Amino acid sequence: MDPLVRLMDAPRARSAFTLRLVMSPPWSIDIREGAALDLIVVTAGSLCLDTGIERVEAGPGDVLLVRGPEPYVVSDRPGRAPTITIEPGQRCVSQGGEELHQSMCHGVGTWGNDVEGTHTAIIGSYGDTGEVGRLALTALPRLALLPAGSVDPAVIHLLTREITTARVAQSALNDRLLDCVLVMAVRAWLETHPNAAPNWLSARHDPVVAHALDLIHERPVEPWTLDTLARECAVSRATLAARFQRSVGTPPMTYLRTWRLTLACDLLVTEPDLGLESVASRVGYGSAFAFSTAFKNHRGVSPSRYRRTRQAHAVPRVGSSPTPA
Repeated sequence: MDPLVRLMDAPRARSAFTLRLVMSPPWSIDIREGAALDLIVVTAGSLCLDTGIERVEAGPGDVLLVRGPEPYVVSDRPGRAPTITIEPGQRCVSQGGEELHQSMCHGVGTWGNDVEGTHTAIIGSYGDTGEVGRLALTALPRLALLPAGSVDPAVIHLLTREITTARVAQSALNDRLLDCVLVMAVRAWLETHPNAAPNWLSARHDPVVAHALDLIHERPVEPWTLDTLARECAVSRATLAARFQRSVGTPPMTYLRTWRLTLACDLLVTEPDLGLESVASRVGYGSAFAFSTAFKNHRGVSPSRYRRTRQAHAVPRVGSSPTPA
């Protein structure tokens, strides 16, 4: 199995914020929502995206992937000063602090300064991809621009239609279509930038290492040792250790520990009622004590402290409507 398959299950949209943006020049929006990942598809006209470090201009069909949580600006032309700010929770305000949600809403899933605007785009926002999702998205740069045709236009058309149509189960279908666009975009980026792929993804070219990664990803609760992992891969422990280190950049057991604790991070947040013993057993640790010790060494804080901190900093997010619930 391609190592990315397992990881791309993680940054999955769940009631994601999606909308169709309609604008007429001049316009400029300062995006400060702090999302883990934003996906933008230009459907008409053009837009400029500026992270403060790099700037790109995109046209119809182009796809932009922006890793957060740092802010960025989208506008009709380079250097345009923002007049609108998107704050955490998708709160939209003018420079003077005036709420703009209602005044710029133009029906189902459509938002902008002009319902007949010549600059249009589809925007999807992943509020939090979790620790596993963040590991997957290390395959991407801070800002990725994919040219028109990188993502199947039929999928974009379906997503556009669903965003702007109030039908049963709209949110669920929006999420799945948004995920399809994301996976297509990430795949296209990696295919056109093979040398930029992280080591763990490049390991798919070595069948022994790829098999070892499959075993680790799919069966993290197994009491793996270098011996048992090498036996499953039908090689000696020395061969596995050398090839894994060369392909992935870390020893097999180090990668296993990191993967288990990455899974644990997500369990601690997504299942707040799950006790530490249960979390430990789900990620391959024999006791809560052993798990807590490993987790603190890895993250610098105890599992309980990590859970409390993540819950305290969770940002409430609205759903797919461009106006707050």
